Amino acid sequence: MDIDTIREIYRSGRVVLINKPLQWTSFDVVNKIRWHLTRALEIKKIKVGHAGTLDPLADGLLIVCIGKATKMIEFIQDAPKTYVAGIDLGATTPSYDLETEIDQEYPVDHITKQLVERALNEFKGSQMQMPPVFSAKKVNGKPAYEYARKNIDVALKAKNVFFHEIDLQYFEPKHINVRIKCSKGTYIRSFAHDLGKKLNSGAYLQGLTRTAIGQFSLDDAWSLDQYINKINRLNKYKVGEL
Repeated sequence: MDIDTIREIYRSGRVVLINKPLQWTSFDVVNKIRWHLTRALEIKKIKVGHAGTLDPLADGLLIVCIGKATKMIEFIQDAPKTYVAGIDLGATTPSYDLETEIDQEYPVDHITKQLVERALNEFKGSQMQMPPVFSAKKVNGKPAYEYARKNIDVALKAKNVFFHEIDLQYFEPKHINVRIKCSKGTYIRSFAHDLGKKLNSGAYLQGLTRTAIGQFSLDDAWSLDQYINKINRLNKYKVGEL
């Protein structure tokens, strides 16, 4: 297959499932794929975008759309998201996750598995959720985290979100793992923080993996290195391997 045909295949649109590594931003992944594609295809530019941001401290499914498939981003983003969240109990952080240090500790002796399960059930369905102050929500044209890092208070608005499924997968008094299927725009960090309040304690997000977006599954995703290696071998591919 000649290079012109391969270029047209990618420009016509491809949806790629990537297992985003920890510490990478979603845009880091997009930029790396775009950089390698332009060089492998010997072109100046090609459209590449993602269908739903993952924080640097989260890993898991990131859907990358290439060429004309970028027109599908809006529709993919609207699909429910599924996560597995590791939540530490008995403490809080200003960012609601590991980005900042613990600022307060709380008792956990009263927390039982049954208490956690009851609290989780209270989240199911529609909820008004307040975004974290350490978030990309825009305030006067700037991300809220820019104000938070300077200890400047800002007013954020609660947003309606929907929890389809919440299942406790692991329990110990200071740590739980929870599987969550929720609507677009849900902050799992805020969920963890709010859960701590319901338990009359504190909580923060210790780890997060996105396992699905709609019908797209992490099980079918490439590692970033695998996909970059595939791009770099494009001129050796046959039709069936594209």
